[in-house]
Amino acid sequence: MVDSTLAEVDRNLSEAMRILGDGRRELEAGTERQHFSRTSIPGPLQGDGQDFATILRLVHNVIHEEEEEEDKPSQQGMQDVSHLGHMALLGHSLAAYVSVLDRERLRKLTTRILSDATLWLCRLFRYENGSAYFHEDDRDGLVKVCRLVIHTHFEEYGSEGYVALSSKQPVIYHSASGRPGLGQHVCSQLGLPLSSLCAVPCNTIFGSQHQMDVALLDKLIKEDMEAGKLPLLLIANAGTPGAGHTDKLSRLKDLCEQYNMWLHVEGVNLATLALGQVTSAILAATRCDSMTLTPGQWLGLPAVTAVTLYRHENPALSLAAGLTSSQPASKIRALPLWLSLQCLGHNGIVQNIRHAASLSQQLLQKLKTVASIKTSAVLHTGISPGRACFMVEDEFSSPVVLFKFSQEISAASSGGSVESYCAGEKEVLDAFNRWMAEQLVQRLPTSGVEVVELEDEGACVRFSPLLTAAGLGTQQEDVDDLVKTLSELALVMSSTMSIRQDFREETHRHAPSLFYVEDLSWPGLGALRYEPDTEGSSESRRKQEVKKINSELLKKLQDLDADIVFSSGPEFGTEEDCIFVGMVTEDVDVSALVETIAAFGRDIEENGRLLENMTEVVRKGILEAELQLQKASEEKLMEEGVMRQLPLVGSVLNWFSPVQSSVKGRTFSLAAGSLDSTEVTYSTKAQPGRPALQDAPSALSKRPPGQRLFRRSAAASDSFSETSSIGHAEETPQEGGVTASIIQPSPPLPEEDSRSDAAPEKISEAPAEVEGEAGTDAEQRQLEGQEAELSGR
Repeated sequence: MVDSTLAEVDRNLSEAMRILGDGRRELEAGTERQHFSRTSIPGPLQGDGQDFATILRLVHNVIHEEEEEEDKPSQQGMQDVSHLGHMALLGHSLAAYVSVLDRERLRKLTTRILSDATLWLCRLFRYENGSAYFHEDDRDGLVKVCRLVIHTHFEEYGSEGYVALSSKQPVIYHSASGRPGLGQHVCSQLGLPLSSLCAVPCNTIFGSQHQMDVALLDKLIKEDMEAGKLPLLLIANAGTPGAGHTDKLSRLKDLCEQYNMWLHVEGVNLATLALGQVTSAILAATRCDSMTLTPGQWLGLPAVTAVTLYRHENPALSLAAGLTSSQPASKIRALPLWLSLQCLGHNGIVQNIRHAASLSQQLLQKLKTVASIKTSAVLHTGISPGRACFMVEDEFSSPVVLFKFSQEISAASSGGSVESYCAGEKEVLDAFNRWMAEQLVQRLPTSGVEVVELEDEGACVRFSPLLTAAGLGTQQEDVDDLVKTLSELALVMSSTMSIRQDFREETHRHAPSLFYVEDLSWPGLGALRYEPDTEGSSESRRKQEVKKINSELLKKLQDLDADIVFSSGPEFGTEEDCIFVGMVTEDVDVSALVETIAAFGRDIEENGRLLENMTEVVRKGILEAELQLQKASEEKLMEEGVMRQLPLVGSVLNWFSPVQSSVKGRTFSLAAGSLDSTEVTYSTKAQPGRPALQDAPSALSKRPPGQRLFRRSAAASDSFSETSSIGHAEETPQEGGVTASIIQPSPPLPEEDSRSDAAPEKISEAPAEVEGEAGTDAEQRQLEGQEAELSGR
């Protein structure tokens, strides 16, 4: 029978997980929802106590605060906790509960938990006669082991402290490809100077570039001993943090025995010790003096401690170093792992690790068929052995897979050597690989891939299912989707890489209106800037003009129905007021693309200048129109006589002897800034030089059905796409202009009614029209305002 308190702990944990995990949970009907804004957190402690449900609602609102403020659903809620994860979380609740037991019961329980967990882990990972230290920080085990080794070599360290180290300075050796900052953390925790830390370089000629150079390590140890220092400990890797490579542990162990050094091993590849078949390189880790395991990551257990297994015969020194404790409270931290291991069982643990390892091997085999993708098991042809990437025979069975995009280089251009790569090309490849990793993470979040930066190889994508598969639930279908998506991305990146130079050259052809921007960190076709003609303008005015035109040009390009991404570039980029073109496919018409950008830029520049000069043009045109209208009135007076101008007499004369006269008005062209006669307009009943709107050239209407913008047609792939007609159409000067007709009415014809008896001074106005290309909405609004001003005058 289960204790009622233990059952209550389980129920409370389940209720808390239900409330916190549901991002859209509605409170019970009739209950007023409480909002906890940022302004009230932190806040004063309330006077009255709150119940369990209210406190959990507070935690829930803090977690989902941003979602509620923006009034949008959660894009990614809290990670679902499996039954195994529930057991691990329950272990933390039980640990707090059993800590209130009486001392004898607590000692009995913690001893059983510690002994069971130690026995299970040592058998699982083939570490015989070992002891275990459970710790929250995965670096804490190494710190305690270093303290144990110091106590072993310096017997007076416990009483004299650092003074005992003055006779011989201890030296800790670690690999240059090891975990960043690990050695510095150990020295800071032990109070050792950084001079006690020695980074051992990796191989440069033979073997992996991520493996420790054993011969160089031997040389460094001898030099330190000759200098009066004491080689203390060596930190080796069974799976480096970046590439997942394993040091030559067997040779390193022999070297440590020769110089009486302690060998500590850590890394993700240690998980494969639980499998039935283990490589010799990993099996050598069972000979080491200590190793750090992270079963929580390998098995998908949340908030589970790391474990350091070690061998030492002196329990007193282990107690002095902090590896063991007589306090039951410090032993109870192993309870979540103890419960989880029992929930999984031996077969379940092995199955999880085997599943993760099989995912790596399946991906490795499938990636061999993807073009332009290099992996850790592919021998790079055409690259010198000293600089080859990922060429290690021992790493074929590693559970960590590294791959990267690498454009094929012909022997004629590269000479068969990686030295032909310039620094700029490497930076471009790094940008492409970072983009590829981002796309894979966005499209396939369950794959668990991530980007890593390696010293020699640059940016790479890492697939380490031992660290992610259990938590994300990665399956074989995810690997298939990963390969499929990677094939699509590789094809797009190859096309973009091959067209980048054409884009640069085409942009240079449109100089000085287009300026190519060299940004090696941009993963795409390239970047450019439209440079308007600002001769005679100040530098500040020129910058404002460039910023205004390029922002409008970017918006215009983004509104196009094209599958090419146009953006303003990286958020923290160094280039400003630029247009960045993203990835493209192989059928893109670069000439049409650049021509359209240049044409759009010229159109925006011309329209901007037209609007700037329009006020002065209208003012001068009105003055000239007034003079011509006054002159026309005088000519009319001389022609018709004074009597016809009198209101009553003129009507009688016009009735008896009508005057046949044509309408002599004026049309004002805003674009040309000139006044013309309207005789042709009234004789033909149409304004001259005005093409019909439907006759305006349109790239969208001329493009064949189904063809995308900036794409070469299937029938003539070597010619420009129909989209380029946009650029040519907008390059041609406008035949007409924006016009406003100012008409002086003449005496009415006999068939006309008396409403034509308007005063001669009255000015009637025809609607403003756009000749040639239709203007933008902004131009039309500007014209309407000018016409209103003209009519008023």
